[in-house]
Amino acid sequence: MELTNGHWGVETVWNAVNETPKLSLSEGMQQAIEDCRSYLEAKLNADANAAIYGVNTGFGDLASTRIDAKALRLLQRNLLLSHACGVGDAVPEEVVRAMVLLKIKSLGRGHSGVRLETVQRLVDHWNANLFPLVPSQGSLGASGDLAPLSHMVLPLIGEGEVVIEGTAIPSREVLVAKGWTPLELGAKEGLALINGTQLMLAYGVMAMERLERIADWADALCAWSLEAWHGRVEPFDAAIHRVRNQANAELVALNVTDWLKGSIWQTAPREQVQDPYSFRCTPQVHGASRNSLAAARAVFEQEVNAVTDNPLIFPKEDKVLSGGNFHGQPLALQLEALALAAHEWGSISERRTFKLLSGKQGLPPFLAVEPGVNSGFMIPQYTAASLVSQNKQLCTPNVVDTIDSSNGQEDHVSMGANAALKLWQILDNVEQVLAIECVTAAQACDLRKSEGMAPALAGLQRSLRKVVPFVDSDAYLHPHLLAARDWMFSRELSGGAEHNG
Repeated sequence: MELTNGHWGVETVWNAVNETPKLSLSEGMQQAIEDCRSYLEAKLNADANAAIYGVNTGFGDLASTRIDAKALRLLQRNLLLSHACGVGDAVPEEVVRAMVLLKIKSLGRGHSGVRLETVQRLVDHWNANLFPLVPSQGSLGASGDLAPLSHMVLPLIGEGEVVIEGTAIPSREVLVAKGWTPLELGAKEGLALINGTQLMLAYGVMAMERLERIADWADALCAWSLEAWHGRVEPFDAAIHRVRNQANAELVALNVTDWLKGSIWQTAPREQVQDPYSFRCTPQVHGASRNSLAAARAVFEQEVNAVTDNPLIFPKEDKVLSGGNFHGQPLALQLEALALAAHEWGSISERRTFKLLSGKQGLPPFLAVEPGVNSGFMIPQYTAASLVSQNKQLCTPNVVDTIDSSNGQEDHVSMGANAALKLWQILDNVEQVLAIECVTAAQACDLRKSEGMAPALAGLQRSLRKVVPFVDSDAYLHPHLLAARDWMFSRELSGGAEHNG
């Protein structure tokens, strides 16, 4: 895969992270990197007395401290070591891969002042599948993701750890084995490597991939549960949604009705005049969450193609400018919106599960074959309720908080990294809540014991039953809940023909 300075969509990142193709820098990207570095070195040589933040000064509140030219390389090394203060669980491997890729993309724009060999070493690590161990906690989301990015690039200088087949190994040992010499960073390079929004952005971009699947599954599950409940299809009529002018609500209604095509069950008379909101208002709720995905995608794609370190170098304009592109506020606000969007998919899903256990609509209480002797699906709903409750607590916005750092120099921060971490946890919870609705709807449909289920949904049901059985008496349900989640989210979801077989 040749990396260029052309526009990347989020799919570009997803595909590279999932397929891990060999990378190479295009001639255009190499030239942009070299031109910027040449300009910076010429500027330093031309005026040794000029103070350039982070190049020949200290960092943060130490920006007024000048650094002797002889110590500039030591300054960059010390920066990486001193800022690698992350703690907590390791960042997931797919997010680390995205971080590395996004950092290469940002540096390749030619405004960061790094050497070509430094960027090439990041490419070499990718191509050798040598990714760093990055602790997840420690970033304030401005000045960028300093701590996690420091851990990400420590292996370039022979420090930190890389993960090989699940085991963390000291980077120095790995470099020796590869015959690679640890890099000696030049002026500005350390700061360019660790200043930026790549942790927040990587989590956000990879979360988008998960959210796209959640969105599709949520619509399918609504149809599945509606079929099991013998609910009414009128709330999904296109005419209702056309007059509200919410395109994503229209899309959800179309998705649900597509899954229900050919259902004989939907032609049977209904005793109820209306269904509960968790069925009837699904297009409005799911559609609103899809709105947040669309907004976040636009912001994330802008950031994928951005330069977010500091200071920035503009050779053509003969400028070196210190600004605040590292501030994570644009990402933080979208990460908060995605957390709310994901929570709502889980919240309404749990309500549909609850209704299916109510003993109404011709279904036995808790979907037990012999209620009383068997508790049936009573307790999986407890689990879903617990996960939804935790998500409510996690949805408290991080972005409204800020804490002074660097002796007050950095006096407003985004907390976007914390927003990213909590979003990832919320997605874990939502996927499991949806899996619980899945096994519940399947149990209810099997209890109907009649032909006529919508063909596409019947195809899903047959596929699920290959990994999760019908429960005819109380059983150990924990593995079934996990198996359902794996079955759902380790595959692409599509309707119609795929599921009819």
